[in-house]
Order: sequence, then structure tokens, then C-alpha cells
Amino acid sequence: MEDQNTPSSENQDENIPNNEINPTPETPEKASEDFETRIDLKPLQESVDQIKQEIGKFIVGQNEMIELLIISILTNGHSLIEGVPGVAKTVTAKLLAKTMDVGFSRIQFTPDLMPSDILGTSIFNVKTNEFEYKKGPIFSNIVLIDEINRAPAKTQAALFEVMAERQITMDGERYDMGLPFLVFATQNPIEQEGTYRLPEAQLDRFLFKIEVDYPSLEDEVQILMENHQRQDIMDFGTISSVLSADAIKSYQELIKQIIVEDNLLNYIASIVTNTRNNANLYLGASPRASIAILNASKANAAINGRDFVTPDDIKRCAKAVLKHRLVLTPEREMEAFTVDKVVDQILETIEIPR
Repeated sequence: MEDQNTPSSENQDENIPNNEINPTPETPEKASEDFETRIDLKPLQESVDQIKQEIGKFIVGQNEMIELLIISILTNGHSLIEGVPGVAKTVTAKLLAKTMDVGFSRIQFTPDLMPSDILGTSIFNVKTNEFEYKKGPIFSNIVLIDEINRAPAKTQAALFEVMAERQITMDGERYDMGLPFLVFATQNPIEQEGTYRLPEAQLDRFLFKIEVDYPSLEDEVQILMENHQRQDIMDFGTISSVLSADAIKSYQELIKQIIVEDNLLNYIASIVTNTRNNANLYLGASPRASIAILNASKANAAINGRDFVTPDDIKRCAKAVLKHRLVLTPEREMEAFTVDKVVDQILETIEIPR
């Protein structure tokens, strides 16, 4: 017989707080907040937003190009910007350089440009009876090379060492570049007269190939309105510096701390390995491409406020990393196939880690 003084199980439940019976699971928002406190990315995000605001004073749209250029800065990688004339390739690169309190130089590539015009040369000093090395315009932090495909192979080869190793060797002496050192190069994909194709070895030294398209109708109207209001004047003096050299180095070190799970490393390796075994491709990507996707994915996660990489970060960066490193087979080229289609097929084929 049940003891009348013993509370029933129902009454017992009533006397126990609800959160002890059915503990409330941690909400995704709360979990995300706790997760993101491991690395403080707020200063980096604020700096990125300020850079976009400064560039937005003169550039309408082109968000993809601007974000990829910022990612290349954070990962200490060079970028090749390709687009038809008049889509603000050079202006955007100059504005981006203005938002950073670092050295900037611009080199206009032409068919008669010599390697010494870039790297510098040794000049005989009559007073000292010795040769003195006069540094060329490559000695800067941000170097804008306009129309890189207009210089012949001999001049383009002068960039191999400096882009890969951040140093040049002249007369047996090694000269290290000041950090950060980044090359932004532009080229026109349409015009063929007076141009020289970049060799694969040089293309591989670029982190990204950024393709710039025409603006939308709405952006074109906005461009006209702003141009009319400022009376066709672009005063770059109104651009404020956001990042110092030390801040850039600090953010580059911060990016290295972004967390990447092992299954995502396997995902990146599978993507790159597929390019080497793909029937549509004559030339696949090298391990340098794998590292480029990894580093770019970390930076993409960071500017979005996450201290961990997701498959979407990898997919977002993979195209810009791979498109200039892959070469189609002759049969696919004749069929008007594109590298973009191949990359899309690879990303659709490989299973996304869960």
C-alpha cells in the first residue's frame, strides 16, 4: 500500500526545477559566441570594413575583387587581376594601397622594358671608384604592375625570384625585400597585339587570378551619378590609411591561428589531386595550390568573423586559386570548354566533409 506521506513522482517533478529535469541545450548563438572568443577577430573585421568604406568612396560594386585582394594581403599572397580596360582594375589596386601606410610603386610594363628597369642596376661611382647598386622600383611594399603581359619573357623572368622568395640576387649579393611585399598585376584578356603570354611558372606564383567583369546596370548608373557629382575628379588625398605595416604583419600572423579540421585538409588535398587526374586537364595544380587554398580559406573565415574554416570557405577560394594554374587538354580547348567548368565539376564531384 502506497504511503500517503510519500510524494508521487508527479509531485516530485513539480518540486524539481525545470532546468534540472530537462536541461536547456546551449543555443547555437551562445555556442557560437563562446566558440569565437578563442581568437579575437573583431579588430581585423573592423579594419576590413574601413578599407571597404575608403575604397567605396570611388569604386562602385566590384565587391568580389576587393574582398579577394584583401584576402591576398592577409595571406601575404600576390594577385593577378584580369579584365577588359575601364573596369577599375588599376584604380582599385591603387586605392587599396592608399589604405595602407606602406610603400607603394607602380611599374608600367612595355615591350621595351628591361629587367634592370625593375630590379635596379649597378652604377660606377667616380668618386669612390666602386660600383654602387641603385635599387629599382620593385623595392617597395605594394608593387602595382600594370599590363604585366606586355613585357617579354626576359623581363617577366626578373620577377620569378622576388615573387617567390621576397629577395633578389644582383651581382652575387642578396637583397631582401621589406615586409609586407605584395605584387598586384593587371592584364587585358582580350587584346593580343603586343602582348606576351605569362609562363606557367610565373602564374603559379600568384595566389589568386581575379577576373573582373562589367558592372551591372544599377552599378553603372551609380558610377555615372557619382562621377557627375564630383565633376570627374578623383582626389586620392581623401583616402585615409587604415593599416600600418606592423598591423598587416600582426593580422597575417593571426590568420595562421585559424583552426582547420583534418577532414578539411583531406578535402583540399582531394580537390587538388583531382586536377592532376582529370581527363579534361593537361596540367593540374601543384602543392603550392593546396597551400594557397588553405591559407586563403583561413583569411576568408577570419574576415567573416570565424576562427575556423568551413567547406564554403574552401569552395569560395578554390576557383580564384586554381583557374590560372590549370591547363585544358587541346581537345577541350577546341570544344570551347573552360577551366571554370572543370573546377565546378570537381567541386560538385568531391564529397563535402560533414
